[in-house]
Formats: sequence, C-alpha cells, structure tokens
Amino acid sequence: MRPRTLVVDDEKNIRRMLSIILKGADHEVREAGSGEEALSLLADAPADLVLLDVGLPGMDGIETLKRIAAAHPGVAVVMISGQGSIATAVEATRLGAFDFLEKPLSKDRVLIAVRNALQVSSLGEEVSRHQRSEAQRHVMVGESGAIASLKQQIRKVGPTGATVLVSGESGTGKELVARALHDASPRAGRAFVKVNCAAIPEEMIETELFGCVRGAYTGADRSRDGKFLLADGGTLFLDEIGDMSLRVQAKVLRALQEGEIERVGDSRVHAVDVRVIAATNKDLPAEVAAGRFREDLFFRLNVIPLAVPPLRERPEDIPKLANHFLQLYAAENDLPAKELSPGALGLIRELSWRGNVRELRNVIERLAILSDGPVIREDDLRVLAPVSAAALPPGPSAPGPAEEPAREGWPMPSLDEIRAAGGLVHARREFERRCITACLDRTGGNVSQAASWLMIERSNLHKKMQAYGLEARPPRPGSEADSKEES
Repeated sequence: MRPRTLVVDDEKNIRRMLSIILKGADHEVREAGSGEEALSLLADAPADLVLLDVGLPGMDGIETLKRIAAAHPGVAVVMISGQGSIATAVEATRLGAFDFLEKPLSKDRVLIAVRNALQVSSLGEEVSRHQRSEAQRHVMVGESGAIASLKQQIRKVGPTGATVLVSGESGTGKELVARALHDASPRAGRAFVKVNCAAIPEEMIETELFGCVRGAYTGADRSRDGKFLLADGGTLFLDEIGDMSLRVQAKVLRALQEGEIERVGDSRVHAVDVRVIAATNKDLPAEVAAGRFREDLFFRLNVIPLAVPPLRERPEDIPKLANHFLQLYAAENDLPAKELSPGALGLIRELSWRGNVRELRNVIERLAILSDGPVIREDDLRVLAPVSAAALPPGPSAPGPAEEPAREGWPMPSLDEIRAAGGLVHARREFERRCITACLDRTGGNVSQAASWLMIERSNLHKKMQAYGLEARPPRPGSEADSKEES
C-alpha cells in the first residue's frame, strides 16, 4: 500500500519540490498551505505521515503539531524549519515529532527521514494492534449468573493484596481470572508472571521459581533470576500448583510467609514483594488428605477461594463466546468477517464441551480459518470440527459417554463366522453395516448425529446406507429432529 503523505508549508515552491521527491518514492501526496487547512484535510482523509513547516502563518507549526498529536496520534510528523533552533527542535520532539529538518532541504535527507518515520510508525501500530489483540484474548466473555458473580468477586478482591486460589476444570479460564485480578489491582502496571507447575520437570522447577547462581549445578553457566524475582512488585500466577512436589511446596510456603527467597546455590536472601495467585484443577483438600499437598500451604493459598464454572453450567454464554472467538481469529489472521448461522450456533450450544472454553476456542479458530464463505453453517461444523463422542450431549438423542463401545472389548466374530461371511472383505462390509445400524438406533434415526458419531460426512453416510439398503427411521420421542435431511 502506498504511503499517504501530507506536505504542509506556506511556500508553494517548497510544497512542489517535496511532492516531486515523495511521488518519485511512490507516495500518495496531498498539500496544504496552512495549519488550518492541514487539519481539515486530515479530518477528511487519514495520512500516514505529515511533513510540517514550523513557520506557518496563522496557526504555527508547533500548535498544528499539538492538534495533530491530539486528534491523530498514529500519524508520524517530521518538522521543517528555515530558522531552526535547538529550543524549537526540543519542543517539537517533546510534542511527538519524529524528526526535525532544516532548510534548504536535500532529497536524500528528506527520504531518509520519511523512511525512518514510517518504519517507526508502522512498528508502533503493530505493537498497538498486538496489545489490542492480547487485550481481546484476555476478556472474560459472558453474562450468565455464574460469570456475573465471578466478575463481582474479582472487582472486590482485585484491588486487595490477598492471596487467591482459583479452582476449576481444565480449560475453564483460570488464567483469565488471574489476569483480571492483576489488572484490577494497584500492581496492574507491573509484571504478570505465569508459571505452569505441571509443565516444568521436577528437577528444574526450583530453579525456575527461585533462580540460581553460576555453578550451582552442572550446566548452570550463568546466574539467573527466577519467577519470584521477575514478578517483584507485580503478580505471580502459579498455575496447576497441585502438581508441585512437597519439597518445592515447602520453599513456596516460606516465600509467601517471609517475603524472602534464596536462589539455588546462593547464601544470600532476597526480599520480594509479590502477590501470588494460584490455580488448580485438582481437589486440593483431597490431595491434602492423601498427603500429596501440604496443609499449611493450602491454608496459606486459600485466603480467597474463587471457583470458575465449567462451560456446561453456563450454556447461555456459549453463543457469545463463539462469536467473540470468531471475530478475534478473523482479525488476527486478516480474514474476511464471518458469522455463525443460527443452526450452527444451536449445534454449538448443544455440545457438552468437555474441554470447556479452550476446546470451544480451538474449534472456532479452525472454523474461522478453514470454512468457505461468510457464513459458517452446521455442515461446516460437522466436516471441519467433527464431534467426538466425548463432546456429544448426553440424552436419548445421542449416545452418551456410558454408551461408548470399549475399543478393546468390541465383540469380535469367530474364524468360522468370518469364513461363513465370505472372507475378510465381506466380513468387513458386514461389520460396517452393523456399526451404521447401531448408530442409527442410538440416535433415533438422526442421520446427521449418526454421521457425527461415526466421524464421517453426512453425504458419505447416505451413500453407505443406500449401499446396505438401510433407511433413516423417524426420530424417537425426545430426540433431535434431523431438520436438514430433506435439503
């Protein structure tokens, strides 16, 4: 895309010269003879760069710069002056000007200043876009009673310094809760440091948390700070703390009680000011009773307990989450805007989502990238994100988890039966026919759900049914009607 540049100077010849230079560098150039005209042009159409003369009649260049910075903060500005002074250059820089050029202008100097200003401006916009994207990733989406209550607790607890223990199933969004607590606290401008205690090998987690000095162990070729020191003044999020060993638990307890840590191999004590938020998907009281988690550490962490509800307990939030993720991933991947059809939203809401918000997010990302067209429909969901048995909703309309056939225990035909069937080819066909028949029986004749259970496309299942002389039967009372079968 061609850079859009506005040249602002009261001297027509200067404007003409700069326009020729910039157009030669493939810029789209507009001209203004005053600060007032420049602001009017910027209001009508955006610009990437402004070359702005200091000595303008009426509103001078410094005042124009102030107004551009206030109204168009993303625009890079290079100041130009025929009577430059250090004081003016310093003031312009303080107000946000990228560079300061003195007349007479040279082509090379102009092009270098313009190129550098655009590069820095582009980098700044990229950082801003990344920050906006990260902020959207960490939004707690939902208006259900369970989420409203959780948000209210966060508003109360966040501004305090209390230690918080966040519990919930995997994928429910425990890290989002921790970040929301951090953002609501006086520490919001400081570091938020995350440690996944389950992902770090036992022999490394102590070094990861507390740091080490050079030579503390084989391979320690340099001193390093641990997460406690990196989070000093901020928040330390200990995720999956239930997987931490008893030995490391004792050291974490001391750090929480004393506000001090020792790096591995170091005799010095380092004071740390850290707010700890811990999270677990385990039943910590049961872990304490089993001797796998220290009771004193549990009490120290459990000052404020917060429970994150699983997605199945807030189904009214599922459509909002799905649409949120769809917009997020379309923007992140520079894809055209897409929407979910009512049928797709209905199917998404019916699923049990054993993996909670994480599973839903991953499915929507796949659909955002792989689906064709502006509308994502039910068939897109079935083809691009085939529903596993674990994700099917329980009830008479679909096989629940208790009905899933055990792969190891699947009844096998005898050798005589295989031979009587006409050998392996015919036995395999008979086995496939029985599988399809069983799925149709269990889904009440719902071909779409049977196809999802079998992990094949509905059109493919129709062909197999025709080949085996099978017919779809009317759904049983209470099962989902296959409204798309006649389409």
